[in-house]
Amino acid sequence: MQYDPIKRKLGVFFNRTPAFRKLFYHLLDVLLLRSWHVRKAVKLWEKQITGSQTILDAGSGFGQYDYFMARRYPGWTIKAVDVKQEQIDDCNDFFRKIKLNNVRFDVADLTKFVEGDTYNMILCVDVMEHIDEDEKVFSNYYRSLKKGGMLLVSTPSDQGGSDVHHHDHDNHSGDGSQSFIDEHVRDGYGIGEIEDKMKRAGFSKTEVYYQYGTPGKMAWKISMKYPIVMLNASSLFFILLPFYYLITFPFVLILNYMDLKANHKTGTGLIAQAWK
Repeated sequence: MQYDPIKRKLGVFFNRTPAFRKLFYHLLDVLLLRSWHVRKAVKLWEKQITGSQTILDAGSGFGQYDYFMARRYPGWTIKAVDVKQEQIDDCNDFFRKIKLNNVRFDVADLTKFVEGDTYNMILCVDVMEHIDEDEKVFSNYYRSLKKGGMLLVSTPSDQGGSDVHHHDHDNHSGDGSQSFIDEHVRDGYGIGEIEDKMKRAGFSKTEVYYQYGTPGKMAWKISMKYPIVMLNASSLFFILLPFYYLITFPFVLILNYMDLKANHKTGTGLIAQAWK
C-alpha cells in the first residue's frame, strides 16, 4: 500500500493557506492516536524539567509535532530534520509565514547525523521502522543527547504494527502485501528487541509500553486504513472524505481516548523512552 503519494496530495491541498495548514495539524492531532500518546509523553517529560530546552525532531515530516512544541513551549529551541528536501523547504516556508521562530528545519540523514551532547530531548515518530541501520541511528541519538537527556520514540510493534498478519509472511508473490505501508523496512519492534538495541547504543534506562490496543486498532482502521485504501483505489474519494470523517469522527475520538487511558498487554504500536 502506497502511503507517501497520499501524503503528498494531502500536503498540496492543505498548503493552500496557513489557516488550512493549521487545520491540517489539528486534524492530525485528533485523528492520529500516536499524536495523543506522543503529546502525553512530552507533557509528562515537561513536568520533570525546568528552564529552556534544546529539542531534536528526528524525521519531522509535515512538522506537526514541531508546531505543537513551538507554540506550547516558546522558550524551547527546536531543530527538525528530515531526509526529504521538499518537506524541509515546505516546513521552513510555513513556519516563517506564521512567525514561529524557535524552530529550524534542515535536511539530514539520521544514519550520519551526530551533534554531540547537544539535545535535552530527541523526538522520533514513525521513523525507525523505515531505517535498516537502526542501531547506528540509536547510537547517534545517544551521542547527540546531553547527559540526562531523553529519547522518545513512537514506532509500530511486531504485533501487527504495519498491519501485517501471519498469513502475509507466506506471501511470496511480490505484490507488496506483506505490509500495509510499503515504505517500512521492518514490520515492527518487540519490546525486548528495541530495549536491547537502545541499551547497546549506551542508554542506561529504558521504558517501553504498548499503544494501539484494541480500541486504538479499531480507531486506526476507521480513521486511517480504510480512507487510505479507498484513496489508493480512486482519487475521487477525496471528495467524499469530509463526509466520511463527519460520520466517523465521534467514534474515533472515543476510541482514541480509551486507548490513551488504558494499560495494554499488547498493541500494534510502541512508545519507547530511553535516558542517557
